[in-house]
Amino acid sequence: MLVSLNWLKHYVDINDQTPEELAELITKTGIEVESVEPIAEKMNHVVVGYVQSCEKHPNADKLNLCQVDVGEETLQIICGAPNVAAGQKVAVAKPGAVLPGNFKIKKAKLRGVESNGMICSLQELGVDEKDVPKEFTDGIFVFHDEVEIGDNAAELLNLDDIIIELGLTPNRADCLSMLGVAYEVAAILDQPFTPQEEVVNPVEEPAADEISVKVEAPDLNPYYGAFIINDVKIGPSPLWLRNRLIASGVRPINNVVDITNYVLLEYGQPLHAFDLDRFGTEEVVVRRAKQNETITTLDGQKRTLKPEHLVITNGKQPTAIAGVMGGADSEVHEDTTNILLEAAYFHPNAVRTSSKDHGLRSEASTRFEKGVDPNRVILAGKRACELLEKYADGKVLNGVVEFDDLDKEPKRVEITTSHINERLGTDISDEEIADILRRLQFRYEQNGELFKVIVPTRRGDVELFEDMLEEVARVYGYDNLPYTLPGGASQAGGLTLQQQLKRKVKNYLQGAGLDETITYSLTRANRAEQLVSREVKEQAKAPVRLAMPMSEEHSHLRLSILPELLESLSYNIARKQTDLAYYELGTVFISEEEQVTVQPEEQLRLSGALTGDWHIHPWQQEKKSVDFFVVKGIVEGLAKLLDLQLTYRQAKLPDMHPGRTAEVLLDNQVIGFIGQIHPKLQNELDLKETYVFDLNVEVLFGSYEKEEAFQAIPKYPSINRDIALVVDEQSFAAEVAETILEAGAPLVKDVRIFDVYQGEHLESGKKSIAFNLLYMDPNRTLKDEEVEKAHEKILSAVGERHQAELRG
Repeated sequence: MLVSLNWLKHYVDINDQTPEELAELITKTGIEVESVEPIAEKMNHVVVGYVQSCEKHPNADKLNLCQVDVGEETLQIICGAPNVAAGQKVAVAKPGAVLPGNFKIKKAKLRGVESNGMICSLQELGVDEKDVPKEFTDGIFVFHDEVEIGDNAAELLNLDDIIIELGLTPNRADCLSMLGVAYEVAAILDQPFTPQEEVVNPVEEPAADEISVKVEAPDLNPYYGAFIINDVKIGPSPLWLRNRLIASGVRPINNVVDITNYVLLEYGQPLHAFDLDRFGTEEVVVRRAKQNETITTLDGQKRTLKPEHLVITNGKQPTAIAGVMGGADSEVHEDTTNILLEAAYFHPNAVRTSSKDHGLRSEASTRFEKGVDPNRVILAGKRACELLEKYADGKVLNGVVEFDDLDKEPKRVEITTSHINERLGTDISDEEIADILRRLQFRYEQNGELFKVIVPTRRGDVELFEDMLEEVARVYGYDNLPYTLPGGASQAGGLTLQQQLKRKVKNYLQGAGLDETITYSLTRANRAEQLVSREVKEQAKAPVRLAMPMSEEHSHLRLSILPELLESLSYNIARKQTDLAYYELGTVFISEEEQVTVQPEEQLRLSGALTGDWHIHPWQQEKKSVDFFVVKGIVEGLAKLLDLQLTYRQAKLPDMHPGRTAEVLLDNQVIGFIGQIHPKLQNELDLKETYVFDLNVEVLFGSYEKEEAFQAIPKYPSINRDIALVVDEQSFAAEVAETILEAGAPLVKDVRIFDVYQGEHLESGKKSIAFNLLYMDPNRTLKDEEVEKAHEKILSAVGERHQAELRG
């Protein structure tokens, strides 16, 4: 919002403050001032001149020789502007003047003829070209108003103004108007401010004879008012009005359009003027648009409408997109004489939808989207009628034709002094709070320390106690709030055990060569149940769907991290990244209800996805691709880090390879799975062989023993024995190893698999598994007889349980 200080002075006395001081005070009370800039560089010797005569330059076809009366003298000035003519009052820079850009005006000779000064355009005086009225864009500026010859032209053109730019937050829509800013500054400076009354002198003829109003969508348009102004004369606006528009960054066009723009800036209420004779009928019908209905807007674009858009119609066809832009057919032209003036309240959502769909953002739509003051709608219409009557010679018909279903009641908020002080840590008195409410011009009823505040409708952002708390605090002064240190005992900060373990796990995985990712917790419906671990499926009835998803791509809470990880792999592989290893430590969302009524449970899980080559050593001509055992090794390394013993069980899971998948168990409880994703899913995602793991980290962390265990280095020698056992090819090596440990206890301390063989010299349906056994007693040296006895016991046990035979 651009605020002209010269305009603001008409409402509030700010003369005791410099622009910089005022900007600082506004910022300290909660509205950021983004800049304080003069509208133009300071200049002198620029006055109003009267062109007495204008003749062709004797030595140049495109130059004119002008005699210009500047009050104390008549100057001969050569001017090349195409619109200069005798009888005009113009802005003249006399010799000695310095114009913006350090352009110095001196006496000079042009084509042999003396020139003493310059007749100026608005651009040469520092006005931004986009704000210059079209009639003056290619020539000098001509005063249409009554001005005195010799007067200071810079002051008359408002070039001595200072512009303060406010960076408004969405809740402070009240300051999108000069009246709103005036209320705010009056409260800050504790100065009086009473807005002027709208004075209209209507003729006897009622407006209802000319137009009728019908609203078919009262939920989107609870108020619509139509004023009729006849016999208007289109022409330039008065200088003061044009100056204020230019200062606000709005280009003047003609008196009718300028007045509607001016009232928008002054009151914060958008208005729209229709050419009544071009409107087409004698009725206004406000309704939702029909599917594929079209309208050509003021910018000449043909736009296709939808039922979500609100339109103003003449009962037959759309004449405006409500709150956004008018139609070209009913636009005010130079020959317009009768006007239908619209003053309405449109629902913010309706305007926002239309504005977004059509890519149209304007000063009007911005204000409607944030909400306008319901009690200022009719007042803004009357103010425009007053100005049209005065500056366009319009005859305002009696009354306003309206549909009115608008709630104009102010909000009421109760506050107490003790509660205010308790929240702010202050010692504000009842009298100080009453004085703050007076400065804000909030009406109230007081009973001791209780204030029942009646919030004016211009402050739509104040609805709750907390809003009033903010109002009291900012007017009281944030600088006046006491500085306090936190009370109570203090202690050094630190990480919780879970935070420590998270960091430990991340450091391990990153050290192992995996990169961390952070993916969306939201996914689409067909991906929400992909690659879900069995124990999660048993708990969750179905993935949780959002009540109002931002898109179908992000409509469900995830039950597994893996689908999004695989999507990341696919995205990067498509960009020529081939060897990838990702992990993510995040939450999945589990609900035991099909119709979710309570918050879903969040479960912390660790997932990883790997594809491509794991190790490449070109010099040694070695290459190792990612496979099942790489992923299993990563998981086992994690278990060792946490000092936990995991076991694995072959499994068949949806979307996983049927022969290369295993569930991961801790204490016989399933906590996740590892393996290769199904080739069909790989093809869908354009992936090569890809292996994944998914673990319930909460169970892992819950089983972690924080206390460090010390184990002495053995003093006595150990004995290693290798055995190769022939078993059925369906037997699991882990189960055989478990039997060996059990049968060989307490002497067998470790069992390791070092070879698996199938093929020549072995019976069909059989395989050979080779184990290395470590025998040891920490208290003595073992004898060969003891080891042999344990060895025989082991062979007997594996033979009985697994029909294993010692390979010959």
